[in-house]
Amino acid sequence: MTVQTALRHACRLLEEGAIAVPRLTAEVLLCHALGRERPYLYGHPEEELSEAARAAFERYLQERLDGKPTQYITRRQEFYGREFLLTEDVLIPRPETEHVVETALAVAGDARHILDVGAGSGALAVTLSLELSRPVSASDISPAALAVAAENARRLGAEVRFFAGDVVEAVAARSLDLVVSNPPYVPLEEQAGLQREIRDWEPHVALFSGPEGLDMYRRLVAGATRVLRPGGWLVLELGFKTAGPVHEMLGAAWTQVRTTPDLAGFQRVLAARWRS
Repeated sequence: MTVQTALRHACRLLEEGAIAVPRLTAEVLLCHALGRERPYLYGHPEEELSEAARAAFERYLQERLDGKPTQYITRRQEFYGREFLLTEDVLIPRPETEHVVETALAVAGDARHILDVGAGSGALAVTLSLELSRPVSASDISPAALAVAAENARRLGAEVRFFAGDVVEAVAARSLDLVVSNPPYVPLEEQAGLQREIRDWEPHVALFSGPEGLDMYRRLVAGATRVLRPGGWLVLELGFKTAGPVHEMLGAAWTQVRTTPDLAGFQRVLAARWRS
């Protein structure tokens, strides 16, 4: 089987399996099997696949047809121009979350005590540390997720201190200048209607947050009022239709409240400044 015939075969299978972007998916999986980058496929269409590469490619195809996300097969995902390692213990970083980075960078100023709550793969904490050229802290309740995040920080050369913790309960009062988070925000009642790639593969602790998807927001807002210093910022990723309810959680002590839309026009990020 050549590179060209392997791609044709894979595209047909993926199309029949109703997998999105079948050609791109086939190319990514074949590159993973070959240990090559995508330009190599176009320059070597007649190259014969080794038995090992062919077996790996067939296995990856079957995993994708079974619903496993491509990112969990390749164990890679780009975020803010950097490649992050992934396992099924962490949420796959989405392009929309890059808006959280941009908002946090805009309000960070000379903030020296920054915490990412719910580190997952470390995408937010690592990116902020590298973009700001300063240390960042990050917490998660999952030891497995923290291991993934720590490896990403090591590989990318970011100065991040990771610790196990639930929201900000282990953080001292009035000790932070900036709290950021991409919290779970999917309502439990929507679980059955999610794409199988999300519902069956991504960690539920990073997806679901009570019947309305608002439980973690309530805890984050309450926690931030305790741990932020005067003038400190809270920056949160928002779920679909959560901008209004989260805004209502903020009391009179919060100022400069703003929301930022994503490219689809949905309000994606909320930022608010603690003024007490």
